[in-house]
Amino acid sequence: MSDLRNQINSLSPAEKAELLDTVWESLEADAVSLTDAQRAELDYRIARHEQNPSDVIPWQQVRAGLFKKP
Repeated sequence: MSDLRNQINSLSPAEKAELLDTVWESLEADAVSLTDAQRAELDYRIARHEQNPSDVIPWQQVRAGLFKKP
């Protein structure tokens, strides 16, 4: 595994991005299929986001809220 890490470290940022994309695609191919209900929920959420792309909360704000002391 350390040899693989060394090979990855020797890649350029563009090559690393391409490798990441390739690995991600292979994971998608191996992924368990979604149920109809899960697919419908994802489609609904994507449609809502496309209608209101600015209606989001940045991750930093969400994270800060999670760790805020009461």
